[in-house]
Amino acid sequence: MTNTPNPESHHAGRTPSLIQALLPIALLIVMLATSVWLFGDNSSYGPNQIALLIAAATAAMVGAFNGQSWAHLQEGIVNGISVALGAILIILTVGALVGTWLLAGIVPTMIYFGLELLSPSWFYAASCLICAIVAVSIGSSWTTAATIGVALMGIAAGLELSLPMAAGAVVSGAYFGDKMSPLSDTTNLAPAVSGSDLFAHIRYMTWVSVPALIIALIAYAALGLSADVTSTGETLVVMQRDLDALFNISVWMLIPLGYLFVLAALGKPALPSIFSAALLGAVWALIFQPERVAAMAGEGGGSLASLQAVWLALSDGTQVASDNAALADLLSGGGMSSMLNTVWLVICAMTFGGVMEQTGLLRRVLEALLGLIKTTASLITTTILTAFSTNVLTADQYISLVLPGRMFKAEYAARGLDPRVLSRSLENGGTITSVLIPWNTCAVFMFGVLGVSPIEYAPYAFFALLVPVIGIAYAYFDFKILRLADAP
Repeated sequence: MTNTPNPESHHAGRTPSLIQALLPIALLIVMLATSVWLFGDNSSYGPNQIALLIAAATAAMVGAFNGQSWAHLQEGIVNGISVALGAILIILTVGALVGTWLLAGIVPTMIYFGLELLSPSWFYAASCLICAIVAVSIGSSWTTAATIGVALMGIAAGLELSLPMAAGAVVSGAYFGDKMSPLSDTTNLAPAVSGSDLFAHIRYMTWVSVPALIIALIAYAALGLSADVTSTGETLVVMQRDLDALFNISVWMLIPLGYLFVLAALGKPALPSIFSAALLGAVWALIFQPERVAAMAGEGGGSLASLQAVWLALSDGTQVASDNAALADLLSGGGMSSMLNTVWLVICAMTFGGVMEQTGLLRRVLEALLGLIKTTASLITTTILTAFSTNVLTADQYISLVLPGRMFKAEYAARGLDPRVLSRSLENGGTITSVLIPWNTCAVFMFGVLGVSPIEYAPYAFFALLVPVIGIAYAYFDFKILRLADAP
């Protein structure tokens, strides 16, 4: 996702008033709250999309009232959606990857070995730490969640643990690693926007990120130790036995996982890396899981039927039949078609964000915020809250870094603050909070792969909740707030 809109671009027509700018935002907040109230967890399966489109239509009408043409407004919609096209393609290929990795026994193998290694009492803390290490290594929270995260959710189901808590731990670890990895795109984007050095930016972020992770790990450990674990050793043995009966479990199944991690660590592009790993999973299924492929193929058998089975795994996912209904449900899913609702939500969210930017409404809100800034602490707090608000309004973490970064850069320089203060504040409010907003591209991706709504896992995504709070606290205590005069 490299085509971020330019907030400096000229917009035709009269300058909107603050009331006009706030109108579609207020309408969206009311409609989304009503959607969640009426539909609960199903709000992301259509109702939220409609709310976003109605809010986008309202913003477009404000733009038309101010003299903007439909062609100009449509350009904003197209530009907004184009920003997310890279993410949409990755989302679809991740669906294909999950489908073939289930059929090939890759995910079942990770679950099988995980049941042997992970204790229920330490599961949440261990999951967070594992995801943090993997994400630091490869620089991608999405890849971490779609591979290790999917397996950990399966293990949590096998241990009969809370899935929202497990998802919160996975998200926390994945986003810590993404934030602290020099391979991460957002970790490179934030210092580029603010004018700071990449590795200096990462070192400066440790003052917030490491304490937040430590507190999160302590909280996950407390949750695990106090959890009412109903599963027994016999339950785990039965689940492993059923897995072994359905799939050929072997360390060879982990080779595609290693292949994907190597590509990520080498900095290869995400889209071809994930899709090639999905195709490798299809090959692995044909080689190592012929019985499972034959069961998917149905009557007739033969090479063409096997090809049809893996083809369906890529497009529509894997279906597993078992006397253990819970296990069958766990091991069935994936495929590109499973991500179509996610894509629908992303397109609607980016439509709203594109119209808000093209009409100048988003810029008008940000300009109003500048008038509220009196102190350095209020500047940092406003930056974090603005990045969060941009995440809410545009549903894209990249825009939440670029727009506030450009808006506040001159103000930070005028106050003699080191660029790292801006880059860290952008990450604290933008990168981290994106996964908490149900219609944001990051949150809908996590919903798609982990199977838990952001509304459910957000209270347990301790790292994402703590980072903005710690960042704001540092600002008011003037702790580790670098000035240009202090620079060597």
